Amino acid sequence: MVENTSCWEIALIQCEIVPGDPKLNRERLEIKMEQAVAAKDKPDLMMLPEMWNTGYALSQIQQLADPEGSETRGWMSDFARRYGVYIIAGSIAEKREGRVYNTMLIFDRDGREIGAYSKIHLFRLMEEEKHLAPGEAPVLFELDGIKSGASICYDIRFPELARTLSLNGARALFVPAQWPHPRLHHWRTLLMARAIENQMYVIACNSTGKSGDDSFFGHSLIIDPWGEIVAEGGEDEEIVNGKIDLSLVDQVRERIPVFADRRPHLYEL
Repeated sequence: MVENTSCWEIALIQCEIVPGDPKLNRERLEIKMEQAVAAKDKPDLMMLPEMWNTGYALSQIQQLADPEGSETRGWMSDFARRYGVYIIAGSIAEKREGRVYNTMLIFDRDGREIGAYSKIHLFRLMEEEKHLAPGEAPVLFELDGIKSGASICYDIRFPELARTLSLNGARALFVPAQWPHPRLHHWRTLLMARAIENQMYVIACNSTGKSGDDSFFGHSLIIDPWGEIVAEGGEDEEIVNGKIDLSLVDQVRERIPVFADRRPHLYEL
């Protein structure tokens, strides 16, 4: 990003998460992150999956959640600074004032925290609403001056959120997830739709492995503003790499002026 702030090398850490074992998850994740930054094409930015510290051990979440996210914040800040890489630190179970949130943390190359977003839409099929508190606001952050937006997993089923972020300048949307079988078609379709309708990059990192009766299928994705797939993972653990050029966002928006053609005064009945 230093030489050309519109071109980013991306690394998505698609990994299996062990429910209820934050220490093991951190150890395994750190190995994969070290592998990612040691690659020939070192990433400018890496992203982790959703709830990577605890997984969906929701019955134990009050005991397992990171208080104030302090342990995660210290580790991720140090790693980002040491390797000069942006980190979208997936999301973690974060305990604040007695409540647990599903929170995404973002760090710049100097280790500064530049954004935090708590998942707004809680997924009833996995009983999130019984154990987690919802976030209350969308979040924009800047990567080398380029506005980007945050969503977590189930959030992508709510197009209003992605549209709000894009209308406020987002040119990329980052989506950590634990998205399970059998909804692979939904995952790919919704992510491509968010990219096409908002003419922005969508970068999504999913987990693999099992949690109780749920199994997660990977297929982390980098999608360009035309809806074309830049990179896609398989179903096993891997580091998914891809390169994006943010100047394409402006080209697509000029070619098909969706935002200029909006008629929001007609969208209410």
